Amino acid sequence: MKVRLSEFNEDWIRLFHEEANFLKTIFNDEIMRFEHFGSTSVPGMKAKPVIDMMCMVTNISKIDLFNDKLRSLGYDVAGEWGIPGRRLFRKGGENRTHHIHFYEMTHPQIERHLVFRDYLKAHPQEVVRYSSFKEELAHHFENTSEYSPAKKAFVKEMEQLALAWFTDVQQKGHAP
Repeated sequence: MKVRLSEFNEDWIRLFHEEANFLKTIFNDEIMRFEHFGSTSVPGMKAKPVIDMMCMVTNISKIDLFNDKLRSLGYDVAGEWGIPGRRLFRKGGENRTHHIHFYEMTHPQIERHLVFRDYLKAHPQEVVRYSSFKEELAHHFENTSEYSPAKKAFVKEMEQLALAWFTDVQQKGHAP
């Protein structure tokens, strides 16, 4: 898939909510909570225009029962896709619009993603730094198969900063 970086778009928030409402009609009470995460959830962040959303459930194996229904609605069913305990669905084919990640409520990936999102929202200078890095990579790599791995070390470094920030905030008794 080609790298498509865009300026932050307020519509991404609306698209997240629309998809969450649509998924409620399919999964009913299976989904306990929805979260918008990733670059499209951070004001000012340049991003591939693909909404990352998290659906938290009590029993991940029940989600597999919906695979055929989602396929019939045009979603790509990707299974765990490299993260044990996750179920990933992609919407939009080659012009993807959503990545929908399902996790059980206690999965460690949830906190990692949400802390990183909240760190970026609280640190606009880091949004600028990360956006600039992404632009630089997008000039060097045409496809996401090269772009995404090239981001990994930078993202890991930022995640460590985010976790340290989150620990500090918790120790001081403030909510991020």
